[in-house]
Amino acid sequence: MQDDPRLLQGGFALLVLLEVALRVPTGSPTWLSWPAAGLVLLVVVTLATVLAPRPGTPGPYVAVALADLAVVGLTRLTPEGSAAAILSVLPVLWLARHLGRGGAWAGGAAALLLVSGPGLAYAGAGGPDLARAVLPPVVAVTAGLLVASGVRRAERERAEATRRGHDLAAALDTIAHQRRTAEAILDTVDVGLLLLDEQGRYVGRNRRHEDFMALAFPDGHDGVAGQLGQVRHADASTVMEREEMPTHRARLGEEFDDIRIWVGQGVERRALSVSARSIRDESGRQTGSALAYKDVTDFMEAMEVKDAFVAAVSHELRTPLTSIVGYLAVLLEREDLPEQAVRHLQVADRNAHRLERLVADLLSTAVADASPTAVQRTTVDLAALVREQVEAARPVAAARHVELQVCADGEQAAYVDGQRVRQVVDNLLSNALKHTPAGGRVRVELVPGDDEVEVCVSDTGPGIDPVEREQVFGRFFRTRAAREQVLPGVGLGLAITHDIVAAHAGRIELDDAPGGGLRARVLLPRGGGAVGSGA
Repeated sequence: MQDDPRLLQGGFALLVLLEVALRVPTGSPTWLSWPAAGLVLLVVVTLATVLAPRPGTPGPYVAVALADLAVVGLTRLTPEGSAAAILSVLPVLWLARHLGRGGAWAGGAAALLLVSGPGLAYAGAGGPDLARAVLPPVVAVTAGLLVASGVRRAERERAEATRRGHDLAAALDTIAHQRRTAEAILDTVDVGLLLLDEQGRYVGRNRRHEDFMALAFPDGHDGVAGQLGQVRHADASTVMEREEMPTHRARLGEEFDDIRIWVGQGVERRALSVSARSIRDESGRQTGSALAYKDVTDFMEAMEVKDAFVAAVSHELRTPLTSIVGYLAVLLEREDLPEQAVRHLQVADRNAHRLERLVADLLSTAVADASPTAVQRTTVDLAALVREQVEAARPVAAARHVELQVCADGEQAAYVDGQRVRQVVDNLLSNALKHTPAGGRVRVELVPGDDEVEVCVSDTGPGIDPVEREQVFGRFFRTRAAREQVLPGVGLGLAITHDIVAAHAGRIELDDAPGGGLRARVLLPRGGGAVGSGA
């Protein structure tokens, strides 16, 4: 019997992509060229396997298996490490299936050369790295020899059964053996794997996922997606409803990454990162779903400790800073101080205000992480608000030799939190002025609409790399340009701005400004309390 190489290669590609997808959301690694080259090679080999005619000789199988081992070797070359080495078992099994014991030994040697060798050269040959490099090829050869032996035995038994009229029994035995082999491989993975059919029934899961299910459903599980149990949201306190359960969402065809949940209770509870992909037939109809559950308890607990520390330190710093700023203001009001002393006090005052703003940003971040940003809405004239914030920023623009323009005429009423929206405009203006070189221009424009109002801040600076735009709203993220130019800031302004806009049910978008630079667009609903707009 010949295996369909398209199905075998497709399964291998799916496992590689699943391993990469599980590694990216939680750790957010910095991708190097080697993993990218591995993924390119994977795409080329998979397309060639799908498009090429079905081979009649083992030669193409050997070439595909060697290429797959090279893919595993390349995708492992990352600073944060990878669990992809276990996937080297699959090409070796493939070779053993078609070439017997010789294929198993050849596959093991190729795994040492293409997977272990690059890994040792990249990470070093000491301690655990050596064990992680050597063990997968050993396991692959062992499994390959078992498969080769099983195949030979199955072939002999099938021939004998044909002569005795027992073809069906021999075929069933072979299938059972292959299934046990596949289950043994899946049980070695330290990630919970779950397979659903199109009705949401559990049709396959590995041992790791059974451990998670024992925590989430201590009273047992019916084997159907969406069952409720001891499953909570990332805040560890809100119980998930049926429509929110990852299995229910996957059954409906949703694909997602890094949905964080807590399962169990007490000291045994665990935090999991859940990802899901749909399984579809050739016509595109969904025939099931595959879900992966990764334990991220240590990461979540570390984040809680970090947030508590930031909040505590911010509270402790705020009181003495307020006193420092107050006394500096009192001293600067005196007219009998020497000119040099005034200059020194002004420097201290500027830096004290800068530190005060940083502490306020840290505290806002800690509060936002603990609970949604609170807003107190009133009817506010956004046009007047924008004009006031622009006027307040003119001294900074003048000091930087940046032209500051504003277009916010008339009156534009909206039902918003005025203080929070001032913070949004101030953060966007501060970023634009900070990144615009001398001689450049920053423009602030208010664009009215029937149901929403747009605040647009554009500059003529270097802009933001499109790859980084999805990350700039994260906590403490700073663009490469900001780091290279050593610009002040810790990467909290846009994160806080995003939270405030989201609390108003609005949205914020970043794109290229006309003529170069960056344009930030904030769209805020007018709200039910708005009383209309004037021209």
